[in-house]
Amino acid sequence: MSLFRRRKAEAGSTEEPASEVEALDHLDGEPDPDEDRPGLSPRPNGPWDVSEQPDAEGSVDLGGLRLRGRAGMELRLEMDESTGSVTSATVQLGESAVQLQAFAAPRSEGIWGEIRAEIAEGITRQGGTVDEVTGVFGPELLARIPARTPDGRTGHQPARFTGIDGPRWFLRAVFHGRAVHDSEAAAELESVVREIVVVRGDEAMAPRELLALHLPEVVTGQAEAAEPAVPEASGPGRDELRPFERGPEITEIR
Repeated sequence: MSLFRRRKAEAGSTEEPASEVEALDHLDGEPDPDEDRPGLSPRPNGPWDVSEQPDAEGSVDLGGLRLRGRAGMELRLEMDESTGSVTSATVQLGESAVQLQAFAAPRSEGIWGEIRAEIAEGITRQGGTVDEVTGVFGPELLARIPARTPDGRTGHQPARFTGIDGPRWFLRAVFHGRAVHDSEAAAELESVVREIVVVRGDEAMAPRELLALHLPEVVTGQAEAAEPAVPEASGPGRDELRPFERGPEITEIR
C-alpha cells in the first residue's frame, strides 16, 4: 500500500451550499446497541461503528475513519488550506477510486434519503443526469456530472454515490473510474468500504458536521512508511459536485 498521495480539488470547482443546521445532536449517554433505530442502513458485513470493531490493528488510523490497508492500495488525502484539516480520504485501486467522508447524524434516523435527493437535484441543475438504483449498500445514484476535459471542452464524468447511515454517523462513498459500471472492478473497493470503522466520538455535533480526520501518526499492518512530499503537477480537472460545503484545499503527494 502506498501512502500518501494528497491532492486538492481544482481551484475552479463549485461547491453546493450546506443545509442549515438548526440543532445539535446532544447525547444523553451511550447508545443502546439493541435500541431500535428506524431508517438506518443494515450493516451485517460493515462498515462498522468503533463500538463494533474497537481493534484498529492492521488499519490506517485517520481519526474519524480507520481503513484496512491492502496491497496496491493508494491513499489520497484532501486538506483545507485555511485550517490544515483533512476533509476527505480517497482510496485508489487500479483504475478505480472511492472518495470517503463521514459526518455526524441524528441518533435515531437516517439522512441518506434526503441527502440523496439533494445530490440528484444538484447534478441535474448543473446539466448532468442521475439514475437511482439499488446497489450493494442499498439505494445509490449513478450520475454523469458535467466536467471540463483537458482540452477545455465540456464532457461528463461518471460517478456512483453511495451512503450508509450508521449510529449517529453517515458515511458517504463516491466511486469513480471503472468501479462506477464494472461490478468486478468495484468489488474490491466495496470490500474496502465494508471494512471501514467509523469513530464518531461522544461529543455533541451538528447533523452533517464532518467528522475530523487527521494524517496517521502510526501505520500498522500492511501500510508502508510515508515517502517524502513531492509537489503534484497541476492541470485542468473536473468540477466535482460537493453536497457538503468545504473550504479550499491544497495539493501534495507523499
